[in-house]
Amino acid sequence: MSTTETTPTPFFHAPRRDTPLALRIAITCVMVGMFMQMLDSTIANVALPYMQGSLQASRDQITWVLTSYIIASAIMTGPVGWLAARFGRREVFLVSLIGFTATSAMCGLAQNLDQIVAFRLAQGAFGASLSPLSQAIILDRYPLEQRGKIMAVWSAVIMLGPILGPTLGGVLTDNYSWRWVFYVNVPIGILCAIGVFFFLFEDRLKAPPEFDWYGFAFLSVGLGALQLLLDRGQGQDWYNSTEIVAETVIAGLGFYLFFVNQWTTRHPFINSKLMRNRNYVSGLILTFFVGILLLATSALLPPFLQDLGGYSVLDTGLLLSPRGVGTMISMVFVGRIVMKSDPRWMMGLGAIILLWSMWEMAGWTPAVSMWTLGWTTFIQGIAMGLIFVPLNIYTYSTLPQSFRTEGSSVLNLTRNVGSAIGVSISTTVLADSMQTMYNQLGQNATPFNRALGQNAASLMLNPKLPFGAENLHGIILQQSAIISYGNTFLFMFYASLPVLAVILTLKKTDLLAAGHAAEQEYMEAVE
Repeated sequence: MSTTETTPTPFFHAPRRDTPLALRIAITCVMVGMFMQMLDSTIANVALPYMQGSLQASRDQITWVLTSYIIASAIMTGPVGWLAARFGRREVFLVSLIGFTATSAMCGLAQNLDQIVAFRLAQGAFGASLSPLSQAIILDRYPLEQRGKIMAVWSAVIMLGPILGPTLGGVLTDNYSWRWVFYVNVPIGILCAIGVFFFLFEDRLKAPPEFDWYGFAFLSVGLGALQLLLDRGQGQDWYNSTEIVAETVIAGLGFYLFFVNQWTTRHPFINSKLMRNRNYVSGLILTFFVGILLLATSALLPPFLQDLGGYSVLDTGLLLSPRGVGTMISMVFVGRIVMKSDPRWMMGLGAIILLWSMWEMAGWTPAVSMWTLGWTTFIQGIAMGLIFVPLNIYTYSTLPQSFRTEGSSVLNLTRNVGSAIGVSISTTVLADSMQTMYNQLGQNATPFNRALGQNAASLMLNPKLPFGAENLHGIILQQSAIISYGNTFLFMFYASLPVLAVILTLKKTDLLAAGHAAEQEYMEAVE
C-alpha cells in the first residue's frame, strides 16, 4: 500500500478552477478590493464639514478621520509579507477584505469622534494588506512581456482611488449623507470576498523566516508618535507644550531603536537584500514623495473649493474628476510603451508637468474659472500617470520573484507614510499661514488707516456700527485664507522638486532585459 504526502489545507478551501474566466474574475475582485482601500483614503474629504457638525468636532480634530486611516495602513503594511508567507496570500487577502468591509459599516454607524477614529484605525489596519498583496498576486500571474499593460491597469486603479474619492464622496454626501461614503463599501466588499473565495487560488510560499516583532513594534511606536506630533502640534502650540515634547522624544527613540535593531538582529524587519537593490531603493524614495503629493493635494482642494469658492459638495467632487480622467488617459498610453522605452524620460516629463501644475495652483483665488480648475487638475492627473506606471515597473525590474511580496509591502508602507506626513504637514502649513496672515492683515485694520476710514461706512466695516466688527473680521479671515492656500500650494511646489531631483539620478535600465535577468536568477536559486 503506497502512501502519498499531504500538504496542509488552507483555512479556506474552494474547488480549483484554473480557467481564463476564473483568472479574470479573481483579478477583477482583487483589484476592486484594492480600489476600495485606496478610495477610502480620500472619499471622506468633501464630507468632513458635514461630519464635523454631526460628530461635534473642531476643524483640526476632524482631520484625524483621514490621518488615522492612513497611519494605520502604513503601520500594518509591515507584517504583510510575513503573514502572507505564514498563512497564504489568498487567506490573508480574504480576511483583510472581510475585516475592511465590516469596519466600513462601523464607520458609517459611528456616533461621535472617538468612535469614528477608532473604527477608521481598524479599517486602515485591515485594508493595509490589500494593495501589496494585489500587486504581488498580479505580477505572478502575467509574463514579463505583459507586465507593462497589467501594471498600467493596476497603477490606474491605485491612482484613481484617491483621485476619484472626493467626486464619489460628493455625490453620496449630497444625495444621501456622509455615512454613505462608508456604507458604499459593504455590498462591493461582500461581492469581492465571494469572488476571491471561489476563484482565487495561490500556491503556498516557502516557510517564512522569523518575523522581527521588535523592529515592527519600534517602527509602529515611532510612526504613531510622529503622526500625533504632526496632527496635534498646531493646536498645542508646538514645543511650548509638554505633550509635543514627549511625542517628539518617543518618535525619535522609536526610530532610533528601529534602526539599531535593523542592523543588529539576525532577521531584520526590512530584508537587507532589498536595500542593496539600487532600482528598488530609488523607487522607494520616489514613492515617498509621490505619496506626499497625491493625498496632500486631494486634502487641500475640497476645502478650498467649498469654503472659499462657494461650491456645493457635489460640484466640488465633479470639479476634481478631471484629474482622474487625465490619470487614466496617461496610464493607458504609458502602459503600451513603458517596456520598450527609457522610463526615466516619462517620469522626468511627468515631474516637470507636476511642478508646473503646482506653480499654477499657487496663484489661484476664489475667482479662478471652472475651465482653469478643470484644465490644471487634468494636466496634473496626466503627470501622475506619467510618473506612477514607469515608477512601479522600474522599482520591480531587478527584484527577484521571491522578494516581491515583501518588497511590495515595504513599498506600500513607504507610500502610506508619505501620504500621512503629506496630509499632516500641508494642513499644518495652511493653519500656520492663516494665523500669520490674519495677524499681518489685522494690523492695518486700525482707526489710523485712512483708506479703511473712508470706505468703512459704505462697506459696513466700522467697528462702532452694528455688525461692523464682525464684517471686518470676516473679510480679514477670508483674505488670509486665500493667501494661505496659495502659500500652501507653493509649499507643495517645493515639495515636488525632490521628485525631479531623484529621477535625474536614476540608473538607465532596459526593463525587459532586467526583468528576464531577475527571473533567471530566481529560477537558478530554486533549482
